[in-house]
Amino acid sequence: MPLRQGFAVVAASLLILGIGIARAKDAAPLHTFDGSYVIHDFHFDSGETLPELRLHYTALGKPHRNALGHVDNAVLVMHGTGGSGNSLLNEHFSGELFQPGQLLDADRYFIILPDGIGHGKSSKPSDGLHARFPHYGYHDMVAAQYALVTKGLDVDHLRLVIGTSMGCMHTFMWGEIHPQFMDALMPLACAPVQIAGRNRVWRELVIDAIRSDPQWNDGDYTAEPAAALRTAAGMLLIAGSAPIQMQLALPTRDAADEFVQKYLQREMAELDANDLLYAVSASRDYDPSADLDKITAPLLQINSGDDFINPPELGIAERQIKRVKNGRFILLPASDQTHGHGTHTWAAVWKQYLAELLDASRPANN
Repeated sequence: MPLRQGFAVVAASLLILGIGIARAKDAAPLHTFDGSYVIHDFHFDSGETLPELRLHYTALGKPHRNALGHVDNAVLVMHGTGGSGNSLLNEHFSGELFQPGQLLDADRYFIILPDGIGHGKSSKPSDGLHARFPHYGYHDMVAAQYALVTKGLDVDHLRLVIGTSMGCMHTFMWGEIHPQFMDALMPLACAPVQIAGRNRVWRELVIDAIRSDPQWNDGDYTAEPAAALRTAAGMLLIAGSAPIQMQLALPTRDAADEFVQKYLQREMAELDANDLLYAVSASRDYDPSADLDKITAPLLQINSGDDFINPPELGIAERQIKRVKNGRFILLPASDQTHGHGTHTWAAVWKQYLAELLDASRPANN
């Protein structure tokens, strides 16, 4: 959604929440089309089933098939927690990548931006089942994405898999579960280990705030549990924040206070407690660390030095990337060009590395 100009710098670091604008300034509108793929009798890892699971997607361009009949230009782009495929159609991401002549020019590539289960216009608790919606995890989300790509869109190969935050974690999973399906992988802003430590703690605080609010009523609320959502929104704000950008955008006490109130007002109007609870809980089954050696496609992981969710001092990414056969890790130093966890969406900061990855992974016949 459009943002008030005075808060644009800070809010841009919160694209984890699906906040953005549709296109780059002075850039031609991107020609997108939307669709949905329905998976019948989808079985979740929890043992639950859903008669119809709807996967919504936004796409740009069209698929191209090589002489052997295989798609050779498809790019899968996966969003972060609370976002949607459409949330990446903003000036900082699509405006830097999808325009004519850019690295992922939509005239050359078939770009697929799915809404994960529980997100965007895909099936989610707030559609009507509320807390009776199946408890999905990341394995379910990746399985549904694979069905959408292969059966829904008839794509049998991906030129690139790229993901931000939650999508970053899904990128590692794609590389392990379907190692021959893509030419290259670019995970942005995550770690390839189970979510623990402070990263798990702030998520558990969000979950606990919702479940302990009397208005939540085990998910059968008639009005949103306001106290829980205020706490949750505040936690998400801090988790996605960038200290340098916040100081630049909010240099006075009054500016910071005003931003908080407007931020909370906006988020309270849009958040759904069940949707948020499910989305934050979904990472419980994530732990790709044991199978990193199964990834065969070139993989380039990028994190930033001011990421609250993936603090660089832990050294996790540096250690784990050694187990990826064709893996490389880049840590972007914190600066006035990075945006905390949200750096994943500011392509201008890291797109030179994407260019290197695309060049290094170019198929021999291209």
